Amino acid sequence: MRGAVRWDALHSPPTYNPVVSNNHAFRSMHQAPLQAAPPVLSLADIDGDALRALLGHYGMQLELVTTDAAIPGSFWGDSEAGLIEDRLLARMDTPIHSILHEACHFICMDASRRRGLHTNAGGDYAEENGVCYLQILLADQLPGVGRARLMQDMDTWGYSFRLGSTARWFAEDAADARAWLIDFGIIDAQHQPTWQLRS
Repeated sequence: MRGAVRWDALHSPPTYNPVVSNNHAFRSMHQAPLQAAPPVLSLADIDGDALRALLGHYGMQLELVTTDAAIPGSFWGDSEAGLIEDRLLARMDTPIHSILHEACHFICMDASRRRGLHTNAGGDYAEENGVCYLQILLADQLPGVGRARLMQDMDTWGYSFRLGSTARWFAEDAADARAWLIDFGIIDAQHQPTWQLRS
């Protein structure tokens, strides 16, 4: 997760250490472990046209970056997705959870922040929760992804929630996130995307 809370870069290279405050999930940087990260779905694993169509609902465009090049607008660096205005930047090895998370920051931020968006999405705890919930919903729109796999990948990558897993948070502890998304017209009363940006 990128910009919904204040992040502290302690060491380099970065990996992600879950930090939990109440039911708010966020990550801070710490020294990378020696072992390789477990696999998660990346852009190379899915239908790129389906992703472009999904982002297009919200006026976003997917911009590919060449393999091994730094990703412009990436808050975390490495393979994580970047945001610059309405452009979501990614490599083929960028994790899908990262792409959806950054896209959902774009959707959930207000219009004034969206206009000047570059790298750091900003926001607060409530927005961060809404972003996490929405990215799970939007995973259902991508063939071969779906909410169950996305939540598994979120756990693998280091998202952390009070109840111990993304799936338990989503099912049992995310009422405030749903309410926030409904209040801003981002999802409807049936908890489905409205395809509208926060105004």
